[in-house]
Amino acid sequence: MADHEEKKQLLHLVFGGELKSLRDMEFSDLNGLDIVGIYPDYKSAEAAWRAKAQASVDNAHMRYFVVHLHRLLEPKPGPGPAE
Repeated sequence: MADHEEKKQLLHLVFGGELKSLRDMEFSDLNGLDIVGIYPDYKSAEAAWRAKAQASVDNAHMRYFVVHLHRLLEPKPGPGPAE
């Protein structure tokens, strides 16, 4: 048995862009989205998000997000197919 267990890969996407309004989550230019990257765990994704958010602090409309891709790739089982 190994001395340590291999850490489970939990993918996270970091991306951002300029919002049309501070009240909504609609981007002003989808082609201009900044896809920062995909990271193997939340800790590294958060570090990337924090760096990008800090670098864009002068633009109030710029927002960066962390998306938990592992939750989308491994959905929880739900009810069976509708009949």
